[in-house]
This record gives sequence, C-alpha cells and structure tokens, in this order.
Amino acid sequence: MTDQTSTPGDDGRTPDAPTSDGRAPAARTPAGGTASGRSPGGIDPRGPRVGAAITAVLLAVTLLLGTGGAALALLAVIAALFLVGTVRGAQGSVQGRVFRALVQPRLAPPTELEDPRPPRFAQGVGLVITGAGVLLGAAGVVAAIPTAAALALVAAFLNAVFGLCLGCEMYLLGLRLRSRSAG
Repeated sequence: MTDQTSTPGDDGRTPDAPTSDGRAPAARTPAGGTASGRSPGGIDPRGPRVGAAITAVLLAVTLLLGTGGAALALLAVIAALFLVGTVRGAQGSVQGRVFRALVQPRLAPPTELEDPRPPRFAQGVGLVITGAGVLLGAAGVVAAIPTAAALALVAAFLNAVFGLCLGCEMYLLGLRLRSRSAG
C-alpha cells in the first residue's frame, strides 16, 4: 500500500484527494508521466472496461444457467477472477492480461492514465458480492446464485458500456468522507 500522508500538490490538492470532477488523482495524468518526471503509476482506463465486458458476459451466462451446479461453479470461477484482480489489481487480473495481449496492441496509446486503486477496490467489491453468492449457494440458498450474478452484472455492464465503475465511485466516496473527517 502506498504512503497515505498528505502534502499539497502543485494544484493545492492533497495527492489522495479526488479531483474537482470526482475522479481519482492519477486519472487526469498525461500518459507520458507527471510534471516532475516521475512515472504516474497509472493504468490504461480502457483495460478495466474491457475486463468488465468479459466479466459481464460470464455473469450473463451464469444467469442463463439458473441455480444449478453449473451456475454455482461458474460463479465460483468469477469470484476467483475477482480475487486475482483484488490481489494483483485490475491490470494484473486475467481480464487485464487478455486486454494487454489482444486489445491494447490494436489501440493508440491512452491519452490519460487512471489511478489503479479505484479499479482494484472495485474488484474487491465484486469479490464480496460473488463470493457471498458462492458461499450462500453452496450452503443451499440457491437463490443467492442468480441474485449475486445479477448484482455483479449490473455493475459490470455499467462499467463496460458507460464507463461508470460503481466500485470506483464507492472508493472515491470513501476518500471524500475520509478527507472530511480528517479536516
């Protein structure tokens, strides 16, 4: 985890504070680096969207499978994918590797990089939702399987199609609340 101490930046904001448009600090960093020449540590914002599209397809298939063992098994695979994304970050997830290998080489370089922390947090939110569905489904509450899949599908669809990452927004809300309570 990075150092969370706050020192004002060139624009008067603390480095961990959201920008005026509510995005994470590195979200508006030019892809070439920062004004100080340091690497921004950002990720291509198109990667998490492609990952969300892949995840949405898997979740839709889970819903089509219903409440049986195949649906539970696929939801468990999706939860495992979220676990990898939570531990390694969205760029280190299986979906992130697919993006880097198959999609990113065909695209122009990104004009801006995104802070990797909100997408990583979003992966954790997905893990909690799908993990709960797996655990409850394995315990015999079969309605939890399509319920968890549907909740995660809504979030993945919004991210893939509209670029609205609900988990990222939760992360930024937490930053705002933390900065208000500290200030």
